[in-house]
Amino acid sequence: MSSRFWKMSGSGNDFIFFDGRLDGDLIGQWTDPAFVRKVCTPHTGVGADGIAIIEHSDTHDFRLRYHNRDGSLGDLCGNASLCATRLAVELAVAAPASMSFETEAGVIHARIRDGRPEIDLQPPRELRLETGISRMAGEERLSFVDTGVPHLVIRSEDLGVIEVSSRGPELRYHESLSAGANVNWIAPAAEGGWQIRTYERGVEAETLACGTGAVASAVLLEAWGEAERDRPTVLRTKSGQQLTVTLRDNAGRTVPSLSGEGRIVFEGVLREL
Repeated sequence: MSSRFWKMSGSGNDFIFFDGRLDGDLIGQWTDPAFVRKVCTPHTGVGADGIAIIEHSDTHDFRLRYHNRDGSLGDLCGNASLCATRLAVELAVAAPASMSFETEAGVIHARIRDGRPEIDLQPPRELRLETGISRMAGEERLSFVDTGVPHLVIRSEDLGVIEVSSRGPELRYHESLSAGANVNWIAPAAEGGWQIRTYERGVEAETLACGTGAVASAVLLEAWGEAERDRPTVLRTKSGQQLTVTLRDNAGRTVPSLSGEGRIVFEGVLREL
């Protein structure tokens, strides 16, 4: 097999990165759903929430392809995009001050700011404050927005009482959601800002962080009157790491910026799966 890879962490979301610019003939193998599931499986594989591939682009610095742990193609992954920004600088694919890359959800502009990767996402779509989905006890508000990935966001006062493992699948597959959705619960943090927990489709479990979920939460907090434009919204993930979202106006459109961790844990070579 002999495929070089980088294991990266984005606030607890972990990814296996491959460089498709150098090993383009292996992309078909890397994107095979059975391969993705094997390599992402803990204990018998490398273990990860998904795999990401940096590919050649004719119009931008690179193209980012992302596959969820279950093998499905993802339109976008916020934390994988933060990690790709860091890795692109490490591999001299792009300059740290400014870069752009293609995703299935559109072009992402990115940079390294104050030592951390930061990305600008496409404007959010399909914001629905009322979804028609019944709330359970402790769920104060429940709204929907698409930030490149569809998200439900639920405002609560205490995330410790949320049964994510049972409530997550129930909402993720709700009949009103044509493509399903990630499900996020947020609550005020004692130290200021917000706490967030996420059940992710494609992983089909709670993950330690979700970048597009943090962006969706900031968008809906502003819509609910609990966050302000041009001021950072800080969300503390289950891993303890912080994701920071800032919403800005650009030609009448909302452009969310996401800042967080993009850490290279180790690099290696795949041998036997």
